[in-house]
Amino acid sequence: MTGIGARETVTSEAVLDAALTLFAQRGYHGTALSQIAEALGVRTPSLYNHMRSKHELLLTIVERTVDGVLDDFHAATAGRTDPLDRLYHATRIYAQRHATHRREAIVVNRDTSSLDEPYRTQMQARRREHEHALRDIIAEGVDTGRFTIETPALGSFAIREMCVSIARWFNDDGPLTPQRVAREYTEFALSIVGVGQA
Repeated sequence: MTGIGARETVTSEAVLDAALTLFAQRGYHGTALSQIAEALGVRTPSLYNHMRSKHELLLTIVERTVDGVLDDFHAATAGRTDPLDRLYHATRIYAQRHATHRREAIVVNRDTSSLDEPYRTQMQARRREHEHALRDIIAEGVDTGRFTIETPALGSFAIREMCVSIARWFNDDGPLTPQRVAREYTEFALSIVGVGQA
């Protein structure tokens, strides 16, 4: 699509979506604004009607993704008091997100370090909120005898890294649904913390 008709259909969300796809494929530093414009069928200067810079696009992607992860976590664990129940639902939603939001996961995990300060530090701190919240659930489970893992921090790290890997291999056209992957990965997570091994 080229020409005036193409420009008229471009929105800020379309620019962001094109940037997200290219960042996931080529990396933030490997993507030029001209390539984003080409993907949209517009000239590069017209992108500035929808954004201030390539950096702003990355920051928006990271902010939205990190906020989405934390919102998912709080929604999944709200009102649940049993650490096992909380870990089960927190892991399941996190695993499923990495099957359904693969582009975002790839960009955030690879390119957050490319943000300028103070945004890099701010976004890294937000990401740590999720890790610490998951770690606290595991620690509580150990304290109450629900889990037998010796080091909650390692358990949290293992579970998060396991779920993050889904974004690298999951295929919409494959034999597994996001829901099935999430369910099985959640069972793996419970094994990591020692459920059923006491």
